Amino acid sequence: MKRYRVLEIDSLDVLRKALTRLDGEFRALPRSTSRGISSKKIEKILLEAAKLLGDNYPYFHPLYAGQMLKPPHPVARMAYALAMWINPNNHALDGGRASSAMEKEAVAEIAGMFGWKAHLGHLTGGGTIANLEALWVAGQIQPQGTIVASEQAHYTHSRISNVLRLKFESVACDSKGRIDLDALEKRLAQGGVTTVVATMGTTATGSVDPLHEILTLKNRYGFRVHADAAYGGYFTLVDNLDSETRKAFNALSNVASLVIDPHKHGLQPYGCGCVIFQDPAVGKFYKHDSPYTYFSSGDLHLGEISLECSRPGAAAVGLWATQRLLPLSRNGEFSKLLRSSRRASLTLHEKLKKDGRFLPAFRPELDIVVWAVRASRVSESSQLAHALFAEAGKNQLHLALAELPTNFFQLHEAGMVVDQNTITCLRSVLMKPEHREWLDRIYEILSRSADRIVKRVGV
Repeated sequence: MKRYRVLEIDSLDVLRKALTRLDGEFRALPRSTSRGISSKKIEKILLEAAKLLGDNYPYFHPLYAGQMLKPPHPVARMAYALAMWINPNNHALDGGRASSAMEKEAVAEIAGMFGWKAHLGHLTGGGTIANLEALWVAGQIQPQGTIVASEQAHYTHSRISNVLRLKFESVACDSKGRIDLDALEKRLAQGGVTTVVATMGTTATGSVDPLHEILTLKNRYGFRVHADAAYGGYFTLVDNLDSETRKAFNALSNVASLVIDPHKHGLQPYGCGCVIFQDPAVGKFYKHDSPYTYFSSGDLHLGEISLECSRPGAAAVGLWATQRLLPLSRNGEFSKLLRSSRRASLTLHEKLKKDGRFLPAFRPELDIVVWAVRASRVSESSQLAHALFAEAGKNQLHLALAELPTNFFQLHEAGMVVDQNTITCLRSVLMKPEHREWLDRIYEILSRSADRIVKRVGV
């Protein structure tokens, strides 16, 4: 009988072939002396590490439908591992000649996804550093201004602004988790706002700020627009978005800078973020001299357009290989994977709407669904959400919890007493393409778990 495996390991044979090919590329070198490390000792430590790693949620499995955790594509995993035998550093061409070229090519493909030919961009360790660079450039251009983002924008913007000694303010959201345009304009009318951050997929609910409307305000008030598309950026390729969401993504070509995280929907290992500027002239803010790293070539080194210095070339190799296999085209295989995730979220939302035990929030814009447990009071609903989270986990369905404003839900219509300003709800990020075909199984476990919890209060 064939042994059942959860983790994909057949690609190890492909990796071995690639390593043999890579070894052949350096066959002219004299054989180096082995360091004499005992393979038995290494094996013992790795087996111990494997056992310890088993103490994790199964992030790679479709029954993990909680946080934004998605396994890298096998080609990304193998390409990253292949590069690690050389361990290139994409700070300067001296340390990562081939991988730097791969990074430039991969980043240009991402820029092209938003319609940008001329651009300046590079990979980073993640969305936080990518956003830091974007806000740093914004501060260099207009150092005395205020940066504004919505209350549901990632907390990193406030923290980064503090690090950079830039003024930051948050603006209220509407009932769908998007920046409230009336509140934004009221703040703009007071003056002093130089940068507005538009979130293209909030981490809590996947809400997409109305970028097209923000750009209309930009024409009136003259601020800079930065798009935090760390989570949602790749959805620009998807053809099953709602019309307003589609308008927002279509406007991305008009922002000054944007951030996207290939280690989220781009199928890459952590950490792989990306920052891109529409105007290559902002490179002047990065200018610096190095006494030792920039003499092997007169070409542009990535370290000359990055705040980070040493960066893993392996991340660029993984991204390059993935985009070779799955090009960033609107009708390609990659966009179909995202389309499947989007469809899964809509299906789950509809199931929840028809289930009297639950109260979903607004229709999802991307692939994140949030819902509350029906109860007589918000405080009681929050307690039930914690209990259901734990019960589902016992049944191998792993969800997430979120603390959200009560106005994201139609609580009064549901007959719930609003006795606190926020509600603890369940949250599911259906970012794996397999989630669509596993949805019936997921809902069966959710329903069975709810039967044990919700019936206590007779709902």
